[in-house]
Amino acid sequence: MNIAKVDLNLLVYLDVLLREGSVTKAANQLGITQPAMSNGLKRLRDLFSDPILVRTSEGMTPTSRALELQPIIRDVLRKLESAVQPTLAFEPEHSSRTFRIMTSDYAESTLIIELIGKLSTLAPNITLDLITPSDVTFHDVEHGRVDMAINQFDELPLSFHQKLLWNDSFSCVLSKTHPLVNKFDLDSYLSAQHIWVSKTGYGVGVGIDPSEVQKLGWVDAELIKLGRQRNIRVFTRHYYAALQLAKSQHLIATLPTKAALTITDDPNVIITPPPFDIPPIALKMAWSALLHHDPGHIWLRRLISELADTYSVKKTC
Repeated sequence: MNIAKVDLNLLVYLDVLLREGSVTKAANQLGITQPAMSNGLKRLRDLFSDPILVRTSEGMTPTSRALELQPIIRDVLRKLESAVQPTLAFEPEHSSRTFRIMTSDYAESTLIIELIGKLSTLAPNITLDLITPSDVTFHDVEHGRVDMAINQFDELPLSFHQKLLWNDSFSCVLSKTHPLVNKFDLDSYLSAQHIWVSKTGYGVGVGIDPSEVQKLGWVDAELIKLGRQRNIRVFTRHYYAALQLAKSQHLIATLPTKAALTITDDPNVIITPPPFDIPPIALKMAWSALLHHDPGHIWLRRLISELADTYSVKKTC
């Protein structure tokens, strides 16, 4: 086949069709009519002598040939885009770009607050769209619908770029009037009532079963190793709520130290190390290869990394 006779727009059509799995969605994405997209699919089928997408009970499903072509076409288009688009310097002070960041409540209450303050000075017209982990999937990040994810991850797809922002220890937060303030050992800790704060990940949550202790995360996993279990009275997905409950009720919140230190100036709370060892957690930033060379994205990643370094030093106890 003479490559000169191939309409390169068809490669764009194929990339979007396989990403969206729908003629209608692909047409909307490209800003063309559905008949034009259907005609494009017909031409793709002729070009590759393959159905490309077939209708099944689960909707339009790519053929094995289409799945083989997908990474090849994506790579070709990425290189073409890089070749034909001029590399312009990103000017944050003049940018009105919106960055969508999937972030856990932990990162939002610590690092992201610092980021928003910095942007107000450096890039006052940039908008942040902060999305919770239950709002998106790895698929959304991989395809660039979300600019980046900032969270604690058990594992990440191999295709992602990632950077460690900081490691954090754990601390206990309790009211200054808590009866255990003057005797805070493991036995007294376990005799108290506790607040559990979500270890947020991807996907919609389905609630917590207190009996499934092994699924509760870092703190309870370490207690299990000791053959012990704490008495959890409140389950929350929000660090601010956990801190306020610990401050106003006789409940103990055990959470990452940098989150605890956001109320370090409050005279009504005590922040103290837990009476047992809990391994540190890692806060990471992850993003798609599709955005890796984008000048604005590079600028934002660099700014976040610098803020994380500064915050890590400032909020160390």
